[in-house]
Amino acid sequence: MVQVQVKWQGKKYDVEVDTTQPGEVFKTQLFSLTGVAPERQKILVKGGQLKSDTDMAKLGLKENQVLMMMGTVGELPKAPPKPVKFVEDMSENEVAQALAIPAGLVNMGNTCYMNATLQCLKAIPELKAALDKYKGGMGQSDPRGNLTAALGKLFDLLSQSGEGVAPIVFLQFLRQVFPKFADRDPQVGGYRQQDAEECWNEVLTTLDHMLKEGNQESAIERYLSGTMVTTLKSAEAPDEAPVVRQEMFRKLDCHIDKSVNYVHQGIKQGLEQTIEKNSETLGRNAEYTATSRVARLPEYLTVAYNRFFWKASESVEAKIVKSVKFPLDLDVTEFCTAELQEKMRPAKQHLRDLEEKKTLERKLAKRPKHEPKDEAAADAQKKDGGDVEMAPAAGESASSSPPVPFTLDPELKADVGCNPSGVYELVGVVTHIGRTANSGHYMGWVRKEKGVGGPEPSGSNLPETQHWWYKFDDDKVSMVTDDDILKLCGGGDWHTAYVTLYRAKKLE
Repeated sequence: MVQVQVKWQGKKYDVEVDTTQPGEVFKTQLFSLTGVAPERQKILVKGGQLKSDTDMAKLGLKENQVLMMMGTVGELPKAPPKPVKFVEDMSENEVAQALAIPAGLVNMGNTCYMNATLQCLKAIPELKAALDKYKGGMGQSDPRGNLTAALGKLFDLLSQSGEGVAPIVFLQFLRQVFPKFADRDPQVGGYRQQDAEECWNEVLTTLDHMLKEGNQESAIERYLSGTMVTTLKSAEAPDEAPVVRQEMFRKLDCHIDKSVNYVHQGIKQGLEQTIEKNSETLGRNAEYTATSRVARLPEYLTVAYNRFFWKASESVEAKIVKSVKFPLDLDVTEFCTAELQEKMRPAKQHLRDLEEKKTLERKLAKRPKHEPKDEAAADAQKKDGGDVEMAPAAGESASSSPPVPFTLDPELKADVGCNPSGVYELVGVVTHIGRTANSGHYMGWVRKEKGVGGPEPSGSNLPETQHWWYKFDDDKVSMVTDDDILKLCGGGDWHTAYVTLYRAKKLE
């Protein structure tokens, strides 16, 4: 790394140059600092003008060397107006522009694990709000503070940009705080592929620490953390009092073996395990059953799929590609304590009533305008050649009655950031394609909220879906349906869910 100064329009910018990367990366750094697009930059170096494929190591850059840059901020000339195109006739890029699809993140060399993670975390508005309130800048002595400030800035850039954003500053701080993400492959010299779930956990741990305000809990603790109660009991020592411990958690693990076909089964395995530990009453090691139950559910629930294991014969972290189906709506009530289940019962019933109402409305919307009220009337109308008028089925009404009011448990009502019903809806997925943890490719999939961002796709040839989703393949962003998301369950060499992010269903 070499520290240089870039002079542009009377200002100087301190830039850390990675001489192992081509000139394109350096230009991208300047773009993030000045707003001058790489193709509009003219940077004078020894021997002429810096190009995207320039070998930075051959420039002989020295510490604090001053480089001159010319170029202006502004839009490129616009093409002449084009005829109106329908969505089904557009290319993927044209659809992205027409629908105001959000910006992706440029892959800086095996950084897809980070890109996919950040796109899913950006789907949490409470996290964005906490970052907006963060007062620290990027010049702190604590690198974790710099990482936090850089993430807030990066989220702002993603919200403002219509093109791919290069996360150079955030990546530099991430590798500074967690050097393992800066590991290089000695054979090819580039950066190694990393684990997306590990990145997810490290980023949230850092934010949890840095976003605390005095004695108040952070947004991570409030909205993404729950409470788990674990009871240890041994059948070998029936008279021994159970050991009960309570701890915080930020994810539920989905264990995967031959018996697991659905995420519920995998979560259950993770909450009911057999361990061996010393028994004070027996004076020796004994087998204990560790049964865990959730005592507080967070508004946002992370489920991590344990898909990698150490394969000694090949010395690699091999992948379990088995299909494990996950739902768009996840009910985790069975994994909660009996006390919490009872508290959540009214809210859960309320959601059931709401869903029945929505189902009825969708059903009635698909019906023909005329449906026979009764057989005699239908026959008479048919003889007269008139239209057949239909009536709602028993118990149905075009204007269905509102759900019965319910009373939310006072403790749950006062607990900001909890899930009071135990029912979640899927809002984000991190997937991996490949056979080992140190290879392959990660992508992020984020649900588009209705009425937020650009319009939703429309057209006669488009598939039916309750929700549209953004597929973030680094800086390539497109839209997919619910069915496409449900295909990410695994079972072959396709994108497989590795982390899923669920949000508490709204009580409205």
